[in-house]
This record gives sequence, C-alpha cells and structure tokens, in this order.
Amino acid sequence: MWLPFYATPSERLLRILVVGFAVAVMLFLIAPLFIIVPLSFSKDPFFTLPVHEYSLRWSTDLFGNSRWMNAIFNSTVTAVLTTILATTLGTLAALGISRPNFPARRVIMALLISPMIVPLVIVAVGCYLFFGQFGLTNTRLGLVLAHTALATPFVVITVTAMLSTYDNNLTRAALSLGAPPLSTFFRVTLPNILPGVASGAIFAFAISFDEVVVALFMTGAEQRTLPVQMFSGIRDQINPTIMAAATLLLGVSIILFIAMTLLTQRRPKPST
Repeated sequence: MWLPFYATPSERLLRILVVGFAVAVMLFLIAPLFIIVPLSFSKDPFFTLPVHEYSLRWSTDLFGNSRWMNAIFNSTVTAVLTTILATTLGTLAALGISRPNFPARRVIMALLISPMIVPLVIVAVGCYLFFGQFGLTNTRLGLVLAHTALATPFVVITVTAMLSTYDNNLTRAALSLGAPPLSTFFRVTLPNILPGVASGAIFAFAISFDEVVVALFMTGAEQRTLPVQMFSGIRDQINPTIMAAATLLLGVSIILFIAMTLLTQRRPKPST
C-alpha cells in the first residue's frame, strides 16, 4: 500500500529503500533460474554463457533416454503413492489431535512434526538402518514409507490449520440426525476441510518428487529417482541434460505453487 500524499520526504525515501531491498532479495533468490532455463535450451555440449544457439537437443535427450525416463517414472510413482499415504495418515492424525479432549496433544504433535526438525541426513540414516532390518532398502516400498514419514507432518499442519476454522457443530448436527460417522466425515467434514487436505497433498507430492538425500540411502539402480539421477550425473559426468531435468522440476514446482495459491484463495473464512 502506497504512502499517503502527506508523507514526509524521509518516509518516502524509507519506503523506496525497503521496496528496493525487497526487489534485490527477490532477484537474488530467483537469479539461478535465469541461468538454468536458458542452459537447458542451449545447443552447446558444455555449460557456456551467454547461449550462442538455442535448441531442444537436451530436452530430446531427456525424454529419449531410458535412464532419465525410468527416473522420471520412479519419481512420479513414488510421489503419487507417498501423497496418497501421507494425506490419509496426516488427515486422520489431524482429526484426532484437533479433538478438544485429546490427551498429550502437544507431545503427540511434537513427535509428528519431528521429521521436519531433525536434520535430513539423520532421518536418512535412521530410515536406512530401520527399514534395512525388514529388507526394504533398495525397494520402492521402502522409499515410499520413508518419504511418507517426511511428508506426513506437512499434511498434519495444513489440515490442523483448516480444522481450527471448522465449526464442529456441523459434525454434531449430522450425527444427531442419525448419519453414521464415516458418512458424516465424507459428506460434512471432508468437504469443509478439503482445501487444507489438498494443500497438504500438494506439499507431500512436492517433497517426495524433489527429495534426494533419503532417496540416495533408500534406492538402488532400479529405483533411482529423478533428483538422484541428477545428482549422479553431476558427480560422474556433467551433461547439459541435467539442466533440462532441472527445468522440468522447476516447471512442476511452478504448477504446484499455482495450485497451492488457488487452494489458499478458496479457503473458507473463520466463522464468527
């Protein structure tokens, strides 16, 4: 909001400085994008700036290479399965924690969000040692379970925030009219908290699709995801195809951000 016309020169100068600083920070954060995207459409076999000639050579190599396509497939399948599992578990946990008479609510909430606080490397080592006892390392199931542990806290937080604005009298009214609990949830509760559930699902998908540290510990050659394939490509042989893959990840992130923005705008206002 702009300052009124009667603002003093010092106030106007201060606002200009604040806006300029904010723009500078924003440009600093998104500056790498101005390098990745052009390089992904460069025809040169090396990373060279400025780009001399544009081409779809590396995008064609990305979608025409069996290793990259297998990595994209693994990332997509893992992210979808993680989203389904994390959204289900996170929604159920949020419904339980949001009950007014739920015992040890703060302790349970702290345990649920602990994967967000603990360093990711420690989580990866813990998952590797724990799931290794059940033979789930180097399997898609083990990776999905590990990613579910990382994604569920985000679902819990978003759904809990939505439940804080939910009128529990709607649930009580449905139950008093004879509706079964399961029917009450799907016909009354879920439609009202759906933006929060969907937001949590988007978070879960994004976390699983972009995650690399846990995937390095939990996957083998057959389960290698796209971020792991990119990491291996950088470590073994730098290839501009990596930039095409990075542009793909960027596009997915932008789509998820737009979806999140639309869902946020549809959130119901707290009842008074």
